[in-house]
Amino acid sequence: MGFSPRYVKDYFVQSKLKTVLIWIVEIALVVLLAAGVSFFFCKSIVVQEGSMEPTLTAGNRVLINSAAYKLSSPERGDIVVYRTTEDAKSSLHIKRIIGLPGETVQIKDGQILIDGETYVEQKDFPAITNPGLAEDAIKLGSGEYFVLGDNRNNSEDSRHVDVGNIKKKNIVGKLWFVVSPMDRFGILKK
Repeated sequence: MGFSPRYVKDYFVQSKLKTVLIWIVEIALVVLLAAGVSFFFCKSIVVQEGSMEPTLTAGNRVLINSAAYKLSSPERGDIVVYRTTEDAKSSLHIKRIIGLPGETVQIKDGQILIDGETYVEQKDFPAITNPGLAEDAIKLGSGEYFVLGDNRNNSEDSRHVDVGNIKKKNIVGKLWFVVSPMDRFGILKK
């Protein structure tokens, strides 16, 4: 019993059609995956101010992980991008998270106190000369964060009335990678 030429031809046409459809589905999935990765992990921003020096300087291009806080919460030491209002068109700011929800933050004698204990940072930042609002203890509410610029004495941050505590819903994402300049290229460390 043999195969008819028509059956063989139909089999090969169906086989090729199936192969082409598999390729189309695979390409579509790769494009969607690439778009998702790009959307969540590769948004870039150029640092506009010197408030994060020496960690970041004006003109540095960095990548934002906008998915970082969808399933988790910001941690102390994270460098975040946020807006001071809920308006999506408001300007973006970059600062380091110091105080977490429920904590009390105060700046006394140039030192940061968290719940009355001196906060020892992993990096060597200068003593703070202007405690601003944090001269008196600030109790952070649910979903509120206290942020400071690394350039502690030249940064408009949570110590100032026009910034204040940052709400989690206004945090755009976590900075994770420096793209340029090339001498700073790499993963951004806490």
